[in-house]
Amino acid sequence: MGITLRAFIRKELVQTLRDTRRRVLLFGAPVIQLTIFGLALSTEIKNIRLAVFSRPDDAMFLRLAERFYASGWFVPAVRGPGDDPMELIASGGADAALIAPAEGLRRSAERGSGKMQLLVDASNASKARAVEAYSKSVISEAALREYGTPLRTPVRFDVRVLYNPAMRSSLYLVPGVMGMLVCLITIILTAMSLAREREVGTFETIVSAPLSDLEVLLGKTVPYVILGLLDAALVVGAGYMIFGVPVRGPLWQLALASMVFVVATVAIGTFVSTVSRNQQQAMLGGFIFLFPAMLMSGIMYPVENMPGAMIAAAYLDPLMYFVRLLRNIMLKGGAPGVFWTDVGAMALMALASAGLAYRRFRRTLN
Repeated sequence: MGITLRAFIRKELVQTLRDTRRRVLLFGAPVIQLTIFGLALSTEIKNIRLAVFSRPDDAMFLRLAERFYASGWFVPAVRGPGDDPMELIASGGADAALIAPAEGLRRSAERGSGKMQLLVDASNASKARAVEAYSKSVISEAALREYGTPLRTPVRFDVRVLYNPAMRSSLYLVPGVMGMLVCLITIILTAMSLAREREVGTFETIVSAPLSDLEVLLGKTVPYVILGLLDAALVVGAGYMIFGVPVRGPLWQLALASMVFVVATVAIGTFVSTVSRNQQQAMLGGFIFLFPAMLMSGIMYPVENMPGAMIAAAYLDPLMYFVRLLRNIMLKGGAPGVFWTDVGAMALMALASAGLAYRRFRRTLN
């Protein structure tokens, strides 16, 4: 290796490692993301929210419900005294509902007739299959203890899947990919916009124009909000035309949720651009946010599978709320309680991100 080449390599290393931000990106970000990925990724289906509906004096059925919760797969769903099983699942309050025979499980078993019913939210097909398999395993074990055989039970067990009877995985995955694409496009494009102006030397020309700080910031972000909304409409149309993903909820809910989410992601991208000196840093900063956001959004793995600390962090992820809204509006019809709660959370994140971006932008100008 020649002296000139060694000197050039040494210069590049020194120049790269001299910048504190690059050192953080090179050595800090991989460790942080590896930790997040290792904690967040899990293919095991657990913490399934199960609601039990029975008569208060049906002791045999209540013992069966306790077996479900003791299995480690199910947790009690939060429900009110007058909740309807269908409405509880539609609103996202439960993943499944176990309904006892009307006359009670013991009396039905003694007569050799009757039917227990399990309602399963099949918008996530893989999770629905796991719920069905776990439930049959628990009931077979209970039948073995009560009757000495898991194959002959006096009460029939009926499973009914909701919202995705064919259990097509695409109906669950495509809305998540839609949210991921909109997030990716808006954050990366916005993050690189101001960095590009600063890098090519045109930022000073923009600042010298007779515009206020807010007007300059709006001029750089509003176009990306419009582009993000066009992308959101495009991916929803593509999901419907190509994959057959239905839109069962009102379109105004879909439009409002998309607008709030795009404003939040554009604000995040703008903040990233204000702390970046060039396009390379802006792109890396955008991806540092994007990778954890995607993994903690529930696109590929249920948020309920994560440890408690990771679940708390996931509630600070706007993509999680948007993906949950897309699936609820497109597959379940858009439950009002879920819609306004998640839109409100995204709106708060949009306001906070926009405030941080504006404050940092003004500091950059000064």
